Amino acid sequence: MTSKNTFYITTPIYYPSDKLHIGHAYTTVAGDAMARYKRLRGYDVWYLTGTDEHGQKIERKAKEKDQTPQQFVDDIVVGIKDLWAKLEISNDDFIRTTEERHKLVVEKIFARFLEQDDIYKSTYEGWYCTPCESFFLERQLVDGNCPDCGRPVELVKEESYFFRMSKYAVRLLKYYEDNPDFIQPESRKNEMINNFIKPGLEDLAVSRTTFDWGVKVPGDPKHVVYVWIDALSNYITALGYANEGNDQKFQDFWPADVHLVGKEIVRFHTIYWPIMLMALELPLPKKVFAHGWLLMKDGKMSKSKGNVVDPVMLIDRYGLDALRYYLLREVPFGADGTFTPENFVERINFDLANDLGNLLNRTIAMIDKYFDGVVPNFAGTVTAFDDSLQKLASETIVQVEAALETMEFSVALATLWQLVSRTNKYIDETQPWALAKDEAKSGELASVMYHLAESLRIASILLQPFLTHAPREMWKQLGLEQGELTAWESTKQFGSLPGGTKVVKGSPLFPRLDTAEEAAFIAAAMGGGAQAEPAAAEAKAESETPQAAVESKEEIAIDDFAKVELRVAQVIAAEPVNKADKLLKLQLDLGYEQRQVVSGIAKFYTPEQMVGRKVICVTNLKPVKLRGEWSQGMILAASHGDQLTLATVPDDMPNGAVVK
Repeated sequence: MTSKNTFYITTPIYYPSDKLHIGHAYTTVAGDAMARYKRLRGYDVWYLTGTDEHGQKIERKAKEKDQTPQQFVDDIVVGIKDLWAKLEISNDDFIRTTEERHKLVVEKIFARFLEQDDIYKSTYEGWYCTPCESFFLERQLVDGNCPDCGRPVELVKEESYFFRMSKYAVRLLKYYEDNPDFIQPESRKNEMINNFIKPGLEDLAVSRTTFDWGVKVPGDPKHVVYVWIDALSNYITALGYANEGNDQKFQDFWPADVHLVGKEIVRFHTIYWPIMLMALELPLPKKVFAHGWLLMKDGKMSKSKGNVVDPVMLIDRYGLDALRYYLLREVPFGADGTFTPENFVERINFDLANDLGNLLNRTIAMIDKYFDGVVPNFAGTVTAFDDSLQKLASETIVQVEAALETMEFSVALATLWQLVSRTNKYIDETQPWALAKDEAKSGELASVMYHLAESLRIASILLQPFLTHAPREMWKQLGLEQGELTAWESTKQFGSLPGGTKVVKGSPLFPRLDTAEEAAFIAAAMGGGAQAEPAAAEAKAESETPQAAVESKEEIAIDDFAKVELRVAQVIAAEPVNKADKLLKLQLDLGYEQRQVVSGIAKFYTPEQMVGRKVICVTNLKPVKLRGEWSQGMILAASHGDQLTLATVPDDMPNGAVVK
C-alpha cells in the first residue's frame, strides 16, 4: 500500500571519469540535508544517487589506462562510494548504469519509443563535445567551442536514431504554464523557453555508432543508446519501472518530488527528460532544482588549473560537520558561489566555534557551577528577557521549516544562527554571574540556565538535517538521549526539557583555528591554485595609516553600495589593545545592541577622547579577530598623509539610525 507521505529525491548520476571534488559533494550533501529533513518530519523518503558509466569519454579513458571500460569505472565508483560514506550521505540506493536492472529497462524503453514512432533513423552531422557528451549546432558554439565547458568540439557525421522532440514541444510548454514551480530557480525556466523551445526544438540524436561502450539498441547492435535516454532513465529504473512483479517501489515513489541537478544539465532534465516521460505516458517530476556552481577565484575547478578542492582532505583535517555546514551555509542554493580557504576557516571559527560551540561550553559550565550540573525546572517567564527568547525560538522553527521546504539551505541556517546569536546575547543581557552573587535572585538565575539549555536543545534538533555529529554531541552534554526530547515536533513547545536533567561537561564542539595557517594549508593542498590571503580587516588594522588613493578604484553599481550597512553608533567605552600601539578597542551602542569594534586610530585619538562620540559604523562586516580581540564592524574615518579624522554625526542623531 502506498504511503501517504512519500518523498523521492535524486541527485544527478555522476560521470566517473575521474575523482569527484567538492562541487560534487555540494550537490549530494544538499540532497542529503533535504532527505534527512523530510525523514525528521515523518516522511517515507527514498534518496537516490549513482553513476552514469557509459559513453565515449569513458571508453577513451579506459584505453589510455589499458583497462576495459568496466574495470575503469569499477575503480572510480569504489572511490565515489567511499566519499559518500565519508560525507555520511543517507542515500537509500546507488544506481549504476552498467547494472543489469538498468540496462534491461533502457532496452525496453528504447524499443517502445521505436514502436510508437517517437524515434526514427537518419544521418547526423554536427559539432560534438566529448567531455560533455553533447551535440551542438554551429550557431550554438561560442568562439567555435562548446558553449557549456568551453573546450574544442569535433565535427561528427554518423548514422543515428533521432527522437521527435518537436512532437511534444507544445505539450511541454503547457506543462510549464500549469506547473510554475516545476523548474527552480525561475530564471532557468526562462532560459529553457527562450533559448531552446521557442527557436524551434530540434529532434535529438539518441544513438551513436562511433563507440561501443553502452547499452545496445535492440535489433540494431551497431548502435549504442546515447547518454540521455540511458542516463536519464535511471530515475525510474532504480525504482523498478517496467520490472514486472517487482515495481512496488516505483508505484510508491514516482513521480519524483525533486531532481537536484547542476545548472549545466538543466536542459536535459527540463526538456528531454519530461518529453521522454510524456512518451512513456508517465507523470512528470514535481520539481527540477538547478543549483549553481561552487567556483574558485579563477573560475570552475579543474585539475589543469590546480584548483580542485578535495573534500576528503577537508573532512580529515576539520571534521565532517565543518564541511557540511560550509557547503550549505556559504552559498544561496541556486546561485553560484566562490570557495576560498579563508572563508572556509572563518565559517568554522565565527559560526561554529565562537557562536555555537562557545554557547554550549558557557551554558554547561554555568549550570555545573551554579546548580551542580542539574538543569532547573522551567518557570515560564521570569526575567525581562525570557519572553523575547521564547518568541524567537518559536519563530525560528517556523522559518527554518519554510526555508527547507523550498531548499533554501543557507536561509535556514542563517535563521537558525539568529537564535544562536540571540541566545548568546541573552547571556550578556541577564548577566548570570551577577545574579549568582545575590541569593534573592536565585529564581532569575534558574530561569536563565533553563532558557539557555532549552534553546540549545531546540537548536540541536534543528541542526540535524545539516550536521551529523554536533547534534548528538550537544545532546550528550545536555544529558539527553535520542528519543522524544530530540524529535522534531518537540521543538514546537518551549519548555519541553525536563528539570532535573544532568548535564555533562565535554570537549569543545569546534576548536578555533589559526586563519592564516589553515588557509595556507588548504591552498597548498589544492596545489597552489588558490592563494592564501591574510584576513582583510587584520591586514588593514595592522598596516600603516591608509594614504589617500592615487588611483580611483573600480566603479560599482548602486546595488553593490546598497549591500553596505552604515549606522550611527555611540562609543560608550574605549581602551588600548594589549601589545598593539595602533589599535583601540571600542564598545559601541547601536541602539538595538552593543558590540565591540577594534580600530587602528590609537595614534590619533585617546580612549578618553573617544567616549561619548557619535561615529558611523559598518555593521554588516564579517567579524575578525585582531590581536586576540574580536572586531564586529568598522568605524569610518578620512585620512590624508599623517592626518586622520573620524566621520561623525550630530549628538541628536539616535543610535542605530541608518546612514544613507
